[in-house]
Order: sequence, then C-alpha cells, then structure tokens
Amino acid sequence: MGIEIILFIIIGAFTGGFVSGLSGFGTGLFALGWWLAVMPPIDAVIVVVIMSLVGGAQGIYAVRKAVDMANLWRFLLPALVGIGVGVWLLDLVDVNHLKLLVASLLILFGGYFSFQKTLPKLGRHYLAVDMAVGWIGGVLGMLAGLSGALLTMWVSLYDWPKMQRRAMIQSFNMLVLSLVFMLLAWRGLLDAHILLLVAIALPSSVVGTQVGIRVFQRLSDQQFQQILIWLTLISGLVFAGSELAVILGAGKFQSFL
Repeated sequence: MGIEIILFIIIGAFTGGFVSGLSGFGTGLFALGWWLAVMPPIDAVIVVVIMSLVGGAQGIYAVRKAVDMANLWRFLLPALVGIGVGVWLLDLVDVNHLKLLVASLLILFGGYFSFQKTLPKLGRHYLAVDMAVGWIGGVLGMLAGLSGALLTMWVSLYDWPKMQRRAMIQSFNMLVLSLVFMLLAWRGLLDAHILLLVAIALPSSVVGTQVGIRVFQRLSDQQFQQILIWLTLISGLVFAGSELAVILGAGKFQSFL
C-alpha cells in the first residue's frame, strides 16, 4: 500500500471524524470523497460504517445525559421496519440514483433554510412525521448507509436544545448502523484487508472526532441549529459531486450489500 493511499485514508478519516464529532452525522458524506479515490466502493462503504460507529460511540458519551429513549423509540421502531424493507429493495433499487436523490434533498433543504433570516422552531411533536422519517431512515441505512440524512433535516426544525438534538441524531445513527454492521459481519465482508484499512483510519478518525466534539461543546443552541442546516447543504453538494463522478467517470457500482 503506497503512501498516497495511506494519506488519502488518513485525511478522509480525520475529515469525516471532525464532522461527526461536530454534528453527530456526516462521516460517510465527508470521508467517501477521499476514500473512493483510493479503494473500491465496497471497501469504502464498509469502512464508513465502522468509522461511523467509532465516532458515534464518542459522540454518544459526550451527550449521554441528554439521550431520551422514550422519544427515540418513535423514530427507531419504524426504522427497524424500514431496514427490513431495505433488504427487500436491495435488488430492485438503483442505489446510485437513490444517493443522488438524497443529495438533492439535502441541497434543497440546506439551501432554502441557509438563507432564511429566522430559523424554524417547531414546538410540538408530529408523531406521524417522526415515524415516517424513522422508517425512511431505516430504508436508506440498509440501502446506502445514509440512515441519518433525513433525520438530521427533520430534527433541525424542532425547537430543541443542542444536546437533545445531537443526542437524537447520534443515538438513531448508532442503533441503525449497528444493525447494518452485524449484517456485514454475518455476510463475511469484514476480512483482513478491511481490518487493515480500519487500523490506518482509526487514529485520525478518533482525533478528528474529539476535535469536532470540542467545537460542538462551545456552540450555542442556535449556532448548532444553523451549523446543522449548513452541513446539510455542504454534505449534499459534496455527496452529489462524488456520486456524479462515480457514475460519469468510473461507472456505476453496486450497493455494498
């Protein structure tokens, strides 16, 4: 393995870790652009799932007192159903076009609210929407490892303190991606080569996550809400660019499952 490959893995791990530490999501959206340049798509996505869990564990600890399991279940139970639907859809859906659709939603949402003078502040729960968001998150998590994309957009609209907002995003992603990780292990995809890639990425991912958490702790509630909205726009642009590069340049690739 050449030094250029190692550097790309390290940079991607730090970038993804920092964004995850800052916001509670985004490891894959910000790391894949680096990793797809030096490793096969299937390897990149598997490493993303593992690094998302590594960063998520650190993030959960940072907001552990704000985790509200009673509120989390309204999103998580539908997500479990969505994961099952995602398994059924694996051979029916073009994952690349699905990812472009998600990227477009991120761009539209982030672009619209980034230029609003006042940010939305939903004061009450919308059970039907919460459950739908959770269900779609489960489907997207199974198909493309994007469990937190829609959830992050929806949660950013609630009038919640930053700790509660972050705890919801982080807990949901951790639980859904843990199920995806177990499926990867069950299918025998965690071989020695993947473990080597993880070993290279792990130190810089941990450092990046810790730096991101430190920045998060200094933000006000409103600043964190604004950053979530900005990150949805940026991540949508980055993700759309990387997916278009794969489709137009390197050719379509299949889902990691």
